[in-house]
Amino acid sequence: MSAVDRLRAALVHAAVAVGAPADVAPALERPRDPSHGDWATNVAMTLAKPLGRKPREVADALVAALDLAAAGVAEASVAGPGFINFRLDTGDLAAGLARILEAGEGWGRADAPLGRTVVVEFVSANPTGPLHVGHGRQAALGDAISALLTAQGWDVTREFYYNDAGVQIANLARSVQARLRERAGLPLEIPEGGYHGAYIAEIAERYAAEHSADARGDDLEQVRTVAVRELRKEQDLDLRAFGVRFDVYYLESSLYTDGRVERTVADLVAAGYTFEDDGALYLRTTAFGDDKDRVMRKRDGTFTYFVPDVAYHVTKFARGFSRAINVQGADHHGTTARVRAGLQALGVGIPVGSPEYVLHQMVTVVRGGDEVKISKRAGSYVTVRDLIDEVGRDAVRYFFLMRKGDSQLVFDVDLARAQSEENPVYYIQMAHARLCGIFRVGEVDASRVTGDGVSWAVLDTPEERALVKALLDWPALVAGAADALEPHRVANWLLETARLVHTWYHKHHVLGEAPAVMDARLALAKAARITLANGLALLGISAPERM
Repeated sequence: MSAVDRLRAALVHAAVAVGAPADVAPALERPRDPSHGDWATNVAMTLAKPLGRKPREVADALVAALDLAAAGVAEASVAGPGFINFRLDTGDLAAGLARILEAGEGWGRADAPLGRTVVVEFVSANPTGPLHVGHGRQAALGDAISALLTAQGWDVTREFYYNDAGVQIANLARSVQARLRERAGLPLEIPEGGYHGAYIAEIAERYAAEHSADARGDDLEQVRTVAVRELRKEQDLDLRAFGVRFDVYYLESSLYTDGRVERTVADLVAAGYTFEDDGALYLRTTAFGDDKDRVMRKRDGTFTYFVPDVAYHVTKFARGFSRAINVQGADHHGTTARVRAGLQALGVGIPVGSPEYVLHQMVTVVRGGDEVKISKRAGSYVTVRDLIDEVGRDAVRYFFLMRKGDSQLVFDVDLARAQSEENPVYYIQMAHARLCGIFRVGEVDASRVTGDGVSWAVLDTPEERALVKALLDWPALVAGAADALEPHRVANWLLETARLVHTWYHKHHVLGEAPAVMDARLALAKAARITLANGLALLGISAPERM
């Protein structure tokens, strides 16, 4: 039983002793000011009314009834109108490190799978160019969210939805065709809405080499097929460089060739949530909270873009997923209500509020204080690989994840390259490397540090208590980040815990101390190393042993 579980159990026993019902469930949280103690509860305030007593009286009674030894508490005090603060016994608190040493890579992960499936869709970029930095932020978010959910026992499928149909793909094909005709000596005429990056000319070169009989690109459908294929390969290289993998690649075009779009429209009509007006077919999305009804099929017979999105999401639940999460740019905000309305109108047992959306803001890249706007290859925007080439994968991932997704992000290239404590990812990785260095310099086999026979009570300095508490809070931090779909909580925890590690490292020696102290501090160092490595792994960042 963990120290907090022991405290909670003792509190329940004390509460029942003063007249509370047996199902009382005291809430415990960390005090905002660490000097107030290790844990605090407001249970006296929640019990005051049912017990017919003032909150502070209830708090005093609870403290008097509390078995401090059973609770592992060194001191309990009442503050304010009835808060109770607890300072845990140092030995009981630090003994929790043994659980970290035993769990190793499993520390912070669920004990058993939930037996539930979730599909996390992210990136899902049109195959019209290399991935830009907005896609990169989305890739980091989606990958980290998937890792968090996996750590909590979910069976996660990472999915990339390729929008390989529609106007943008047609413009891509015509752009490549224009470059092919330029190669043949004709004037360059990029279509309106077309693509100008150097990669378009590269695709044209590959097409001409592969289809010499159609060097001018007269077979536009063949040009389209090659262009989409080449850019899918290009994006796969971007993702590989970023260390992101997908389990499923789903093609928008398959929704049309399989007849899923037509069937979805027919099902919506049959459900009674559509109407026609001026030759267009509408979905009555206002019945599900949208601000106005939306066009599904335009007068020219083509579908609006949210219709295949609805058809696509039907497939997610038809494939057996119990939950669907979409990580998309903030510009997709308007589609959330429409897709959800379409799914609810179908009445096929899909959970209300599905899919769940994590929307992120775009990224501004700066170097030398000035915004960087273009790439040598992409032309009009900065690509993910541009950043990786500049600062490395680890820094790109951390910087994309260090802010909440819906906040604006300024990516400072100079800071990301700096090898100093101002660079957060460098600072965290250095903390891990320093912990590894203790074992290397002392020629200590870390695998033999198990916590057996350790005198935990010697870890009684303020720096050690603060670090121990942070490490023991890790599982709850992971669970909260997974529930909220907020990887930035992990990034922030890593930075704060790295500060605690560095402070402890500078203030207290490990090697050469009295045996009892050295053994306990080696156990603390290993527990901190394990937890930092586990946190970095969730974000897809390496944990170097030397720097």
